Amino acid sequence: MGKSGKKQKKKQERRSRRDFKINDSDDGGEDGLGESINLPSEEDEEENEETEDDEEEVVEDESVEKGRTDCPSKFHLYQESVQSPKGDISYLQKFFLMYVGGRTPLHLQEDFCGTALLSTEWLRSDPRRTAVGVDLDLEALTWCFENNINKIGADACSRISLFHGNVLQPMEAKLVKYDLQDLVKNATINESKGCLDSAPEDTTKAQCSDSAGNELTENSPLPARDIVCAFNYSCCCLQKRKDLILYFEHVHRALSRKGGIFVMDVYGGTSSEQKLRLQRKFPNFTYVWEQAEFDIIRRTTRISLHFKLHKQQWKLRHAFSYSWRLWSLPEIKDCLEEAGFQSVHFWIRRMPDTREMKNSIGLSAGRNVKYEELSTFQQQDAWNAYVVGVAK
Repeated sequence: MGKSGKKQKKKQERRSRRDFKINDSDDGGEDGLGESINLPSEEDEEENEETEDDEEEVVEDESVEKGRTDCPSKFHLYQESVQSPKGDISYLQKFFLMYVGGRTPLHLQEDFCGTALLSTEWLRSDPRRTAVGVDLDLEALTWCFENNINKIGADACSRISLFHGNVLQPMEAKLVKYDLQDLVKNATINESKGCLDSAPEDTTKAQCSDSAGNELTENSPLPARDIVCAFNYSCCCLQKRKDLILYFEHVHRALSRKGGIFVMDVYGGTSSEQKLRLQRKFPNFTYVWEQAEFDIIRRTTRISLHFKLHKQQWKLRHAFSYSWRLWSLPEIKDCLEEAGFQSVHFWIRRMPDTREMKNSIGLSAGRNVKYEELSTFQQQDAWNAYVVGVAK
């Protein structure tokens, strides 16, 4: 039987099953997210995928914009659907003033920064602020220059330094240099080693210096950081305990001796340890979070992010894919303390129960529910947490 014949047979077998419906209600909350969507069963989802694939172009590639001039970049879609930089910055400031205090936080380092949207927003609020971003994805960093940094003005551009490299080997990271007069054409990589020790000069192009020492917090021309953050569950990419501790040690050395904080986010709950598919409808596209089976021995899973563009009738599957280890809160606390942090604090908020809510929202629901600092918390179906490590 041909492909079309198989699809017709499946459609006939499932004709009596419930249809995929979109709610008219808007539960967007403070982040302005769009309509919610009723989740279909796995059989319905499979049928929808097959039917839609006949009508839409399906791309199994990470480069959204390649060959398509009418479609937004995958990085733009990610920023719109996943990130909320203003909310994160509000909490960063709150945590710093609570646990360090005595001064205004000015110097931020965003690890696993991707397109550095958070760093860009950080610079907007105070002309004294600086930002450092580190990421392994050169394509994302270049996109940042062309689409984020170029919108904040030359003054702010001079206060941000982006590095291409591994957070576990920060001394090997390479400074991404750029021309302030033409960011789009001049985003390049400086091939010198050890560039995370150097800061951009007051010229149109950032340059690297080999004169700085090995200790970033002691000899780097970059200001010691008041805050280092790792958001979007990025620490889950580090799957070995020794790597997590090594990363936390690098963070601790980067923080100011006057006191600083490290903030990461993590998610959990019973729903995080099973196969899961969540989706959310925005005005121009639908965002899908897909979690594969969960390995209870290794505590690992694979996350894939998909996007369906409504107007273009174009579906981008696996725009972003990650292999994650879901760290528990006690594990993170132990590693932070072993790395030298004086105290560790948990700020948690309960997320909507995926067993009761058929309109699931990609682990970003309930933005109107605030985080609370807690010392105990009973297991729930789903929760999000900020973990704050304090160094003094």
